[in-house]
Amino acid sequence: MKALLIGGTGTISTAVTERLLDTGWEVWLLNRGSKPVPEGARSIAADIGDEEDVSRKLEGMTFDTVCEFIGFVPAHIERDFRLFGGKTRQYIFISSASAYHKPARDYVITEGTALANPHWRYSRDKIACEELLMRLYREEGFPVTIVRPSHTYDERHIPLGVHGKNGFWQVVKRIRDGKPVIIQGDGSSLWTVTHSSDFAVGFTGLMGSPHAVGEAFHITSSESLTWDQIYETIAHALGVELKPYHVSSDFLAAVGPQYDFEGSLKGDKSVTVVFDNSKLKRVVPWFEPAVDFARGVGMTLEYVLAHPECQVDDPEFDEWCDRVIEVLEKAKKEFV
Repeated sequence: MKALLIGGTGTISTAVTERLLDTGWEVWLLNRGSKPVPEGARSIAADIGDEEDVSRKLEGMTFDTVCEFIGFVPAHIERDFRLFGGKTRQYIFISSASAYHKPARDYVITEGTALANPHWRYSRDKIACEELLMRLYREEGFPVTIVRPSHTYDERHIPLGVHGKNGFWQVVKRIRDGKPVIIQGDGSSLWTVTHSSDFAVGFTGLMGSPHAVGEAFHITSSESLTWDQIYETIAHALGVELKPYHVSSDFLAAVGPQYDFEGSLKGDKSVTVVFDNSKLKRVVPWFEPAVDFARGVGMTLEYVLAHPECQVDDPEFDEWCDRVIEVLEKAKKEFV
């Protein structure tokens, strides 16, 4: 079986690439070549945005499955249809579980849950991509499969709710240093984080399956944790006590527009969700997430602490957190 991955070196796609290679697929990666390609994969160095160049480099090639990991707006789908229509037996588009209805009408999410997100442009663009793809499937026979991940992490990334533009590291530093750490809401809403190796099992199981064409699936862990539990698990792995500081998502969105908490919190992470993976398991019966968060984040922290390049400071976000806490503590004293 022969696969083309557009991207192939990100958090999700790296794990997919590695599993495909382990299971005997012929794997081609189409990207700019700025990151190392896993051993055994074949590389096509190109910018997918340069359609003419990509078309020339793919001339005469066909694939069992094409996987689009970096498509975000309908124009990307239109381009891919021109490039791969008639050249693949399956086209898998990475959408997002943030596309599901916000505010949530039910905390249990199935693939039949309506798609609507007034808080986040990213999610609305993904919804528009899905709508276009399903129209191409119905009217043109384009063999699409839609996959909706939710907060997937690997050895290089720690999943959090509230962080700055440089990612997770500054929050880890605050936890290690005994500083209060901002958690959205009251910390009791449920969330799902998924290790990339588990995601890859479900994703590759859909590849080449005739039962997946024309369908949408989410792929997540079956473990549900409160946000307090997520942060407490990180602190425990660091060997320190967590000092949580709870702040409403509305307030964070209002005072932190530079961090787009309107989208990432109100449009996603502040909402309790529990994903029903039964549809995926009917097509991929061997899918059974094996990495719980305690073990997964332990492996991630071990890797991050051993690799300084993963430790990107964010003093601006650190100061912003201190300011938010200072203002709220002052407001409390006004009522004493």
